[in-house]
Amino acid sequence: MNLDRTRLRLDRALDDLTVTFRGMTAWSDENQCDCHWGSQEELALLKIPGVELDPDLLHRTWDAPDWSDHGAVLRRILPQFARELVGGRVQPLFGMHEVGRCFARGHWQQWPTQQSAAVREFLHAWWIHSLTDPDPAVPVHELFALCAEASGTLTPWLDAWEALDHPVADRHLAVAADEWEYNLLGDELPWDAWEDAEALRVELAAWLVRYAPDRLRALDVPDELLHRIRLIGLTGPARREDPHCPHRTY
Repeated sequence: MNLDRTRLRLDRALDDLTVTFRGMTAWSDENQCDCHWGSQEELALLKIPGVELDPDLLHRTWDAPDWSDHGAVLRRILPQFARELVGGRVQPLFGMHEVGRCFARGHWQQWPTQQSAAVREFLHAWWIHSLTDPDPAVPVHELFALCAEASGTLTPWLDAWEALDHPVADRHLAVAADEWEYNLLGDELPWDAWEDAEALRVELAAWLVRYAPDRLRALDVPDELLHRIRLIGLTGPARREDPHCPHRTY
C-alpha cells in the first residue's frame, strides 16, 4: 500500500471532520469548575463555533472527564483535536489510551450516521496510514490502544494489521510485540482499559501468538522475543517451567 495514498485518505478524513462538525458548540448550559478546569472566559470559547483553542485549553478540554454533555464538547473540538493528534502534538500523561477514553465518553458511535461515519473513517484512515509510515508521529502501539479504547474493540484494528502485507507494518509489529510482551506475560493488558480488560487481553494475546511469529521471523528479530511471544500462548507450569521464561516480579 502506497504511503501517499494512505496520507491522501487521512487528509480527506480530516477535511470531512471539519465539514461535518463545523458550527458545533458545547451545550449552552455546560459548566466547569473554575479552580480545577479553567475560567468562565475559557468555557465561553467552547460555546462559540470555530474558535481555535490554545494547546493548554485544548488539553484541559479533552482530558476533563466530567462534562455534562461530553459528546457535544467532543464535537466542538474534534476538527482541531484530530489534526493535533495526527501531528503528534497531544501528549497525555499516561498514554494515548487516555485519548481513546475521551472518544468513548463522547459515545460517538451513537451519534447520527454522518457524524459517526466521519469519526470512524478518521480513526481507520489514521490507523492505516500509521501502519505504513516508517516514522509515525504517534507510535503504532500507542495508536492501537487509542483506537481500541475509542471503539471498545480490538478486532477491526487487528484485522487491518493482519491484512496489510507491508514491511513497515511488520516492523511496527516487532516494536509493539517488544512493548507488549512484559504485560502479556504477566497476564495483563498493556494499557489501562476502561472496561473489558480481560477479554481484550485474551484477544490480543491470542492474535499475537497466532499472527506475529511468521511475520517477525522474516525481520530477523531476536530469538528471545519470539520465545516470549510463544510463552504468551502458554499458561501455568508450561509457561513458568519453560527455560525461556523470564524471571520477573509483576
